[in-house]
Amino acid sequence: MRLYPPVPMDGKEAMADDVLPDGTVVKKGMVVTYHVYAMGRMEKLWGRDWADYKPERWLEREGNGGGSDKWRYVARDSYSYPVFQAGPRVCLGKEMAYLQMKKVVGAIVTRFKVVPAMEQEAEPLFVSFLTSKMKGGFPVNIHSLA
Repeated sequence: MRLYPPVPMDGKEAMADDVLPDGTVVKKGMVVTYHVYAMGRMEKLWGRDWADYKPERWLEREGNGGGSDKWRYVARDSYSYPVFQAGPRVCLGKEMAYLQMKKVVGAIVTRFKVVPAMEQEAEPLFVSFLTSKMKGGFPVNIHSLA
């Protein structure tokens, strides 16, 4: 969702005069738009390896450093990862979406290996609308681990 957010850009209208953290003045009635798609690719936010799939960006080890340590989920700052909005108008379904993702991923990865059915170096074609999608969907092959 960082690289292919369901809502790639969003805007807000200022209800009162304000000043952004960088000093930008925003007057009442102005619309401020932010580009979630671009933010997910910013080296400043995600590092030089921003394009790499690294689940550990949201994980940290629990325990004393022994071999039996477990990973636990750690949320990113919602202003640098605004896939579910941020601040007082955060998506009402955010927690339910996270719960559903964890349950589905947990149920699938313990029983199946999911492999993209695209050519090795092929990039999916991202189609940006109000809500985004990938052209032709995202084909995968599912292999049973049993």
